[in-house]
Amino acid sequence: MDFASITYEVGDRIATITLNRPDQLNALSPAMIAELRQAYEQAEADDDVWILVVTGNGRAFCAGADVTDIPDDGRVVYEESYLSTFPQWEAPQEGTPPFRTMTKPILVAVNGICCGAGLDWVTTGDIVIASDTATFFDPHVSIGLVSGREVVRLARALPTHIALRMALMGRHERMGAQRAYELGLVSEVVEHDQLLERAHELAATVNRNAPLAVRGTRLAIRRGLDLPMYEAEVMAEAFRERVLRTEDAKEGPQAFVDKREPTWQAR
Repeated sequence: MDFASITYEVGDRIATITLNRPDQLNALSPAMIAELRQAYEQAEADDDVWILVVTGNGRAFCAGADVTDIPDDGRVVYEESYLSTFPQWEAPQEGTPPFRTMTKPILVAVNGICCGAGLDWVTTGDIVIASDTATFFDPHVSIGLVSGREVVRLARALPTHIALRMALMGRHERMGAQRAYELGLVSEVVEHDQLLERAHELAATVNRNAPLAVRGTRLAIRRGLDLPMYEAEVMAEAFRERVLRTEDAKEGPQAFVDKREPTWQAR
């Protein structure tokens, strides 16, 4: 599939999605949002894809929504009739991957400026790494807007007072990559020129593991965060039991006994 505002490549069971509006700092336009949705759906449905990598082209990862291109009512984002589908009644997701419903893990490689809606990838990604040139901030209050879901998610990824500082300082203060690492917002800081190589290296490492077990583990954590502990434990054990019925669940122990690398089939 050809895209105009992103690139989509598949190799070695990795789907790499690159935000590709560098002259606009990869700001999210309605067209880019639509293309991202198609790319997420395509990767989720592709049996040859076991993990997604999302990054940006140029000096920004994503500068949030393109305020010059998104109308006030947001209708251009949807092909369906206005308010005719459930997603239109939810908080606008813009570029956010469907992290609550998809099964495959997402690795985010923040290559530069990351702000506003760009923070959604950081707070919903499964593994997040950053270039040493990356910066993070939330400009909403600086342009007269309330920071909505972005800062609500941020406040669950950072200590509350740190998230509030970022939200209330707006565009007048930026968090560097090292500080983001110290606070746990990203799990690794990489030299800028090595970022994509490292992202693919980490994705390949994830892919050395049983893909259905990876997906079940990811879902157990993601879904469990919204549940009381007991219900989360029961759900996680139910996922474990489902995966026990797969061929890969037999292949793993057998490969260990045979002292060889397992051959995963995702079934």
